[in-house]
Formats: sequence, structure tokens, C-alpha cells
Amino acid sequence: MSSGTNKKLLSKTQADGEGPAVILIQPQMGENIGACARAMLNCGLTDLRLVNPRDGWPNEKAVSSSAGATLVLDNVKLFDSTEAAIADLHKVYSTAARVRDLVKPVVTAREAAAEMRAHWDAGRKIGLMFGPERTGLVNDDITLTDTLISIPLNPGFSSLNLGQAVLLVAYEWWIAGQEVEDRYLHTGASRPATKAEMQNLFEHLEGELDLTGFYTHPDKRPSMIRNVRNTLQRCAMTEQEVRTFHGILAALSGRKKQRKPEPDAGDAEG
Repeated sequence: MSSGTNKKLLSKTQADGEGPAVILIQPQMGENIGACARAMLNCGLTDLRLVNPRDGWPNEKAVSSSAGATLVLDNVKLFDSTEAAIADLHKVYSTAARVRDLVKPVVTAREAAAEMRAHWDAGRKIGLMFGPERTGLVNDDITLTDTLISIPLNPGFSSLNLGQAVLLVAYEWWIAGQEVEDRYLHTGASRPATKAEMQNLFEHLEGELDLTGFYTHPDKRPSMIRNVRNTLQRCAMTEQEVRTFHGILAALSGRKKQRKPEPDAGDAEG
């Protein structure tokens, strides 16, 4: 199993068979086709259509650069015209660096993803069209599409290769259909500490601080306690970390026996 690959979940992707078709118009390099297939499968897409690939098909270089995305490559559909490649689709989005004087709605990849999800839920088939690596889409191809996708990047350097462009658009499609936590704590084999465990730690710490005379001004004690508690809360401690902290407090207070150092070999009596 390759890194980042789960064959059990991969079979579910095949069974679902959902998502827009990716149409590559006259792709030039097999390596780029393979990179596109990899990007597609990263995002659960499997319908890849090629219109007049320059180096023909099949292409061994596409296989070697796909990182095992054979689920996509084994089902590639070949076409000799753009019209034939999109004939069964209801809505087609295209990517182009320049609008080229055509009157066409332009949306970001994120907005396009939301629109595509709505079309898909309504039973409409969708396509994502990408042009050749060197020239991009020509006007005749763009005219056949409904909406242009713009990917706002550094205006001084916005060049993308074909695989990158496919990944950016496909990722937005994927994430628009997922319930994904934007941020979470990875706790390994432990678990997040409960509020009761945190409260116990607070009381242990505050008791030890009382014994040392840390709170020199009784009137400031409540605000100092709140600050210390708030600091520890922000740490998002695990139950293992709480136990470790209890151990640290016990050691500092002298209630844990110190291990006697092992005698050095040079100290042995001769």
C-alpha cells in the first residue's frame, strides 16, 4: 500500500462514481495526464476524458506519474473533438488565464464548487475543461462552456501546470461536499482531558502555590488563579499530560522520593 492510500476506501470511491468529468483538451505530455489523474483521485473524481492527446493513448509516462491512480487511467475516454467529449454533459466549466473578449460569467473555484454541487444534486452532469499546457484553451472551446473559473493567485506569477490546476478545482469540489473539521487536536494514544480532570489539576496546583506563599497579596489571589487556569486551558491538555503535570507538582513539592544516583564505576572500592 502506497503512502496516503487506503484500498478499502478507494473501492468506495469507485462504487460512488460521483463528480464532474475532467476534460483535457489536446494534452501534450503523458506525465501531465498522470498528474491530473492523481489529482482527480485525491478528490474522488474518476471520469477523465482526453481530446486528441498529442502523444496518443495509452501512455506509459502517464501511468508512472499517476502514483497508482489506475482507477482513473484504466477508464479514460478518448474523443476526437471537444463537442463529442462534452455531448452528454449539462453544465461545463472551463479554466482560462484570460477571458479573451468573450462575454462569460467568471467565478472562483470555490464559488464554482458550490454551483457544481447544486447542479449535481439536481441531477445534472458536469464537466471541467482544461486546455493544452502551452497555450491553454482557445476561444472555440471556451465558447462551448457555460462558466469560466478564475483562480486568483499572485498577479505577478500566476502560472500553474496542468496537474496543479486540476487539483485546485477538484479540491474545492471535494471539500464543498465534506463535513471537515477545520482544526482539531491530534492526541495520539491519549485523549483530551475532561473538565473534572482539569479542575483537579487546578486545585492541586493552587494548593501547592498556597503552601509556598506564592499568593503574597490575598486580594489579588482570585485574578491570579483565573489567569493561571486560563493559561492551562489554552494548552488543550490530554489526560496523559494532566497526569504528568500532577507528577511534576509532586516532585517539586518533595513528596516523590528522589532516586539515588547509581555509584560511578570509578568510586568502587578497590
